[in-house]
Amino acid sequence: MPDLSHGDDAAAVNSLRSAVMRLSRRLKHQRVDESLSPTEMSVLGTLANCGTATPGELARKEHVQPPSMTRIVALLEAKGLVRLEPHPEDRRQKVVTSTEQAETMLLESRRKRNAWLANLADSLDEDEWAKLRAAAPVLEKLAHL
Repeated sequence: MPDLSHGDDAAAVNSLRSAVMRLSRRLKHQRVDESLSPTEMSVLGTLANCGTATPGELARKEHVQPPSMTRIVALLEAKGLVRLEPHPEDRRQKVVTSTEQAETMLLESRRKRNAWLANLADSLDEDEWAKLRAAAPVLEKLAHL
């Protein structure tokens, strides 16, 4: 556990926060489809990772309120990016599934963002690149806590 009262730990946490936020903002600008909000893209990414989900499950995973997720899903459905289907066990609920159009768009978006990051990484020396590769799983773990 970092000791935030200690100068080095506090500085490292501050630096990590600042760098992650700045990099995240810059990555958000590398979008394929400007008509989708970052939240809509995030929901599509979550569906790509989990397959299908109810709106309630999506709300929990995206840390938004269920009514907000209902609106987001309706917008995505109107754009042809998700389908709502009856829940296999509970007919009162719906299951959200991404469409082929959404999967193609996500693939292109990831390709563009990966290329942008790879271009940035070209400016790193071998030691910095090795450290970044080693840090990637740790950052991934933090992102999912």
